[in-house]
Amino acid sequence: MNTIAIVDYGMGNFHSVARALRAAAPDADIQICNTAEQLRRASRVVFPGQGAMPDCMRTLDASGMREAVVQAAREKPLLGVCVGEQMLLSGSDEGQVKALDIFPGWVRRFSGPQYAQPLYPGNACDTDASPGSTGRSSNFDATADTAGASSGAAALKSGPDRRLKVPHMGWNAVTQVRDHDLWAGIPDNTPFYFVHSYFAVPEDPALAVGVSQYGQRFTCAIAADNIFAVQFHPEKSADHGLRLYRNFAEWQP
Repeated sequence: MNTIAIVDYGMGNFHSVARALRAAAPDADIQICNTAEQLRRASRVVFPGQGAMPDCMRTLDASGMREAVVQAAREKPLLGVCVGEQMLLSGSDEGQVKALDIFPGWVRRFSGPQYAQPLYPGNACDTDASPGSTGRSSNFDATADTAGASSGAAALKSGPDRRLKVPHMGWNAVTQVRDHDLWAGIPDNTPFYFVHSYFAVPEDPALAVGVSQYGQRFTCAIAADNIFAVQFHPEKSADHGLRLYRNFAEWQP
């Protein structure tokens, strides 16, 4: 049986991920797991995360599952999602916290001055949003507070009524910068759903398999060997998000 463990360490939308995986891979055994032993028994692992990086790392350590996640990353297919992707790097500007250091690199916040390219398909700002709205171009306001997702008011501005907000929330195109099995059946520049104020900056540019644009070009998917990780939320990204989950369920790195 193909057993996919979703790491439940107390900080993530585990049930949404589980529903999406069950729809994408109905023949797999999808388990929300909160013990190291469950992770060891699984054939593959999904590592989600949401909220502030310091809270995620603290909660992961308190759960006693940190070493099990690191071990899984060494030996079985692992998919990181949102903050789960960020936690695979060395650390983050958010709280200057150290992370798992599986990939050398750092997590940076959106900062300026930068120039935003038009969004595709738009800057929708709720979890039920769908593609179709018009993108906007703007300059980054370097004086805005971008300390985290709770800051809400931080914005990329080009005028009193045209601005891109931080956190970045909505649909944005993902450009596939190199081929990967998890992109199978997903057209280049497909929009996926994002909710984040920080993004991964891997030390090795070759780790990047997907990039997007929001005020600046940023890496939104990284991969090496048995690990694939994304900043966006496949479980909120309609059919192509389900396709990515199905590809992961079938992946043989």
